[in-house]
Amino acid sequence: MLFAVSGLKGVQVDASDGSAGTVKDFLFDDETWRIRWVVVDTGTWLPGRKVLIHPSAFAPLDVAPPSGSGLPMMSTRRFELSVRLTKKQIEASPDLGEDDPVSKQLESRVYAHYGWDPVWGRAYFQAKPTAPPQSPRPSSAASAAPEFANRQMRPGEDNPHLRSSSLVSGYHIHASDGDIGHLDNFLPDDVNWDIRYLVIATSDWWPGKRVLLAPYAIQEIDAPEHLVRLNVSRDQVKSSPPWDPVAMIDRIGEQRLHSHYGWRGYGW
Repeated sequence: MLFAVSGLKGVQVDASDGSAGTVKDFLFDDETWRIRWVVVDTGTWLPGRKVLIHPSAFAPLDVAPPSGSGLPMMSTRRFELSVRLTKKQIEASPDLGEDDPVSKQLESRVYAHYGWDPVWGRAYFQAKPTAPPQSPRPSSAASAAPEFANRQMRPGEDNPHLRSSSLVSGYHIHASDGDIGHLDNFLPDDVNWDIRYLVIATSDWWPGKRVLLAPYAIQEIDAPEHLVRLNVSRDQVKSSPPWDPVAMIDRIGEQRLHSHYGWRGYGW
């Protein structure tokens, strides 16, 4: 099932022994289009601290919407997220500075601390692997992702493909022949946390409409210009199958959308 990331912002995160804070942001890779990290603000428990939690640490999401409410996580229903971690584990994890970029070095330290597999799961959008595949995911930091943690990295080296969903939301969307609106939301699936669709608000170009675009349509994210460039035209977008934000998108709707643009399906 798909969920909207906006519906999880500010949601409480529960460790196995108490509240660990609230969801601050989601960091995704713009090559694999997978959410790689959930940024958790620890609040009054660890004042001033933010930590990175890998999606694989979360218990299955309860994203079923109330009857008639439409897309999960877009309703006013109160949600909580559970992580398979203790507060002691989280407290001992590497710290994320308030305005510091998430470097590859920091990522490797977090992977090693928890014993998480950096190539967890299978992404629909494949990129050059950051580490050799491992199986199965180890449960202790001592055996965790050693090849990733020991890679030669320059201190503070940034990952240019790691993006903040909060920062990218609101970016202008530029089709191959002109502007069409702005990025309004992200729709990942609740299993692999792959971003399947971006929700585009078409603004003045097509007032009152929202359309879905798969990452197949993204040519470039231009952070300095706050711009997302597409490889599809305005006419293609306008003639795409209609999407109702208050209705669930089903497999048939996804297939129609992909057929319109000539995109591959998601494992269909």
